[in-house]
Amino acid sequence: MAEFLRLDGVQADAAARALPSEPVLEELASLYKLFGDGTRLRILTLLSEGEFCVCDLARLLGATDSAVSHQLRVLKQGKLIRSRREGKVIVYALADDHVRLLLQNGLEHVNE
Repeated sequence: MAEFLRLDGVQADAAARALPSEPVLEELASLYKLFGDGTRLRILTLLSEGEFCVCDLARLLGATDSAVSHQLRVLKQGKLIRSRREGKVIVYALADDHVRLLLQNGLEHVNE
């Protein structure tokens, strides 16, 4: 049977102070839920390589424009991607390098 470390009062207090607030934990849980869908992960992975429009993402994923648009809307609401208009086309990209790092860290973890 594995032994566990019993914390003294000082250690327990320090651990409790390090615990984020409930609203922050809820927001973090919501963020991680966005990574819980294979199609969204594939979209994020493609966007980590560059900017794409809906039609290109749909073609690369073998999905309909409608299905991709739905997932893009979810990712945009979650602030993981951004968009800009280029003429008549809307182009999507990762919101920032934090998203790229989340993907890279996740991939490194599962490939260990």
